[in-house]
Amino acid sequence: MKPTEPTPVFVPAPRRTRQSTVSWGEHHVTVGGNAPVRVQSMTNTDTADAVATAIQVKELALAGSELVRITVNNEAAAKAVPYVREQLDRMGVYVPLIGDFHFNGHRLLSEFPDCAQALSKYRINPGNVGRGDKGDRQFAQMVEIAARHNKAIRIGVNWGSLDQDLLARMMDENAQRSNPWDTKQVMYEALMTSALDSAQRAQDIGLNGDNITLSCKLSGVQDLVTVYQALSQRCDYSLHLGLTEAGMGTKGAVASSAALSILLQQGIGDTIRVSLTPQPGEARTQEVLIATEILQALGLRSFVPSVTACPGCGRTTSTTFQELAKQIDDYLRHSMPKWREQYPGVEGLKVAVMGCIVNGPGESKHADIGISLPGTGEAPAAPVFIDGEKAMTLRGEGIAQEFQTVVEHYIQKRFGARV
Repeated sequence: MKPTEPTPVFVPAPRRTRQSTVSWGEHHVTVGGNAPVRVQSMTNTDTADAVATAIQVKELALAGSELVRITVNNEAAAKAVPYVREQLDRMGVYVPLIGDFHFNGHRLLSEFPDCAQALSKYRINPGNVGRGDKGDRQFAQMVEIAARHNKAIRIGVNWGSLDQDLLARMMDENAQRSNPWDTKQVMYEALMTSALDSAQRAQDIGLNGDNITLSCKLSGVQDLVTVYQALSQRCDYSLHLGLTEAGMGTKGAVASSAALSILLQQGIGDTIRVSLTPQPGEARTQEVLIATEILQALGLRSFVPSVTACPGCGRTTSTTFQELAKQIDDYLRHSMPKWREQYPGVEGLKVAVMGCIVNGPGESKHADIGISLPGTGEAPAAPVFIDGEKAMTLRGEGIAQEFQTVVEHYIQKRFGARV
């Protein structure tokens, strides 16, 4: 019998993009080029409240956000930006801040130079800078300030605020075609044209093209995929991905995961944001956790140790392994802000918490450290596997705490030596 060839593993070809550096002081985040896909988020505080905004920025940064966008919509917000930056520096949080400007950004950046300097990047929406010659002048004013301060910009086009003059002109041109496109295709083209033409204008004004990131956000999964696949073929700017107005709860999480995963698997995207509407009382950091989980699930980044756990069935003592899996997952996540500095490489750790003998020992052996809990009718013993070998068996009421201690000792022994 002729031996079969091994099934090739699909690896997306990296899209060659310009690389920029978004900085604050001595701290730098590279975007595009060979840099990893970056996670971005946005505060929902009133930026005029500098303390509350700084606290939320810190929470987002500790959760894994490498760039944080804040609203700069009026004079009070613009005045507060330097104080937000000052508060963060005092707390040792050096995450770059992106100013989100609409309608009056040209004036705020001009009248409040400390704000312009304290921000590391400006987000400019071409659809909201003004119409006609006035819009051109105001766009140029913002770009000139960015160039003067050596700041990066994101030209962020959104289908909910698309340049209406551009869209009307393209609709008129489409009507003259012998075979007109459908309305949606015209809208796709208008989104990309707005982004690409604005980027070219920014370069003509004097901004280094490496300092430009583009985004064309829509709220439909297939719409977003279609536009970004086309946009990635038409430019070499770094691209920011995000499904706008994704929604809340499972709907927003699933839609964002679907859209971003398709594009990221094709090598498209340099920064991402999950625009999740928080559930009442839910932390803003939830959108960051989902973004990091998307990248980690695709094998593109590692942010926290992964916990493999079975779904449970009639064989498992459900509450026992569910509680232990959650306890270990929470413990690893809460410990990561300290561990990132203390134990380099710990984010790649793989832990398994399994519920019975069917797959428990096998999955535990494949993990760095794993436990196979007793299922229904099994002996009340939980074998622990370390680096593929059975290391011990835990028994009694304190299995959960004992296993957490075993994990702690393993991390200290394996990763502590790298410091």
